[in-house]
Amino acid sequence: MHTSLTADQIKKYQADGFLHIPGFLNQDEVAELKGAILDAIATMGKKKVAGDGADMVEKDDYYSKVFTQRLNLWKISETAKRYMLNPDLGKMMCQLEGVEGYRVWHDQALIKEPFANGTAWHLDNPYWSFYSKHAISVWIALEDATPYNGCMCFLPGSQKYATYDNVGIGQNMGDLFKIYPRMGEIDPVPVPMKAGDCSFHNGLAAHGAGCNMTRGRRIAMTCAYMPEGSTFNGQKNILSETYFKSLVQGQVLDNDEQNPLVYSSRKLAMA
Repeated sequence: MHTSLTADQIKKYQADGFLHIPGFLNQDEVAELKGAILDAIATMGKKKVAGDGADMVEKDDYYSKVFTQRLNLWKISETAKRYMLNPDLGKMMCQLEGVEGYRVWHDQALIKEPFANGTAWHLDNPYWSFYSKHAISVWIALEDATPYNGCMCFLPGSQKYATYDNVGIGQNMGDLFKIYPRMGEIDPVPVPMKAGDCSFHNGLAAHGAGCNMTRGRRIAMTCAYMPEGSTFNGQKNILSETYFKSLVQGQVLDNDEQNPLVYSSRKLAMA
């Protein structure tokens, strides 16, 4: 895993809200992670959240035909856990966002099946059970992602205009721009990736992906992270009913079984 950053990369990420990193994983790492992810998915049936998370199942609707989505694989795959909770990856994200530490929010495999629907423009963080201008996600290509099979597209600088208002991922690609007309004036940047490349994006950066117009699968592994000290905003998202009911709004989300700490410069300084 290539986790070093240059000052120019950090500057570019902070301006654009996203960053493409070629060669993040080598081909042996791609094969290992891809195999582990597909093995974990095979055990889940139509259940979408692994472990003790929310009771969500795949349905026969538009959203389920955008991608095959399976979450919290770190809870059932030691390999996924080793990659997604890598402290060097955590330190890298701290450098990009200028924060002290990160906990896992959730990982998710996102597989665009052959001829899958497009992913409408949206923001990530408003869906989640915490709000932060410094939420971040890594998106790792485990197969080549191209303009033909649904590579990621970003609106550079859109995180500067976002609040926590959002839309669902539905059939109308541009619904987000009804809330944020200024974002609709930004030229989208497609980011094709080779297997092993990754991108990072801020939780308020607008992004989407096109349809998969090929007979192959576009396989990606992603993980979302919340800054250390983030607090519960009242939304359930992927939380189990029991855990959700145990929380009060404003409570710090620091349960190590649900949201393990990936990296903390503050805790390292105290050690």
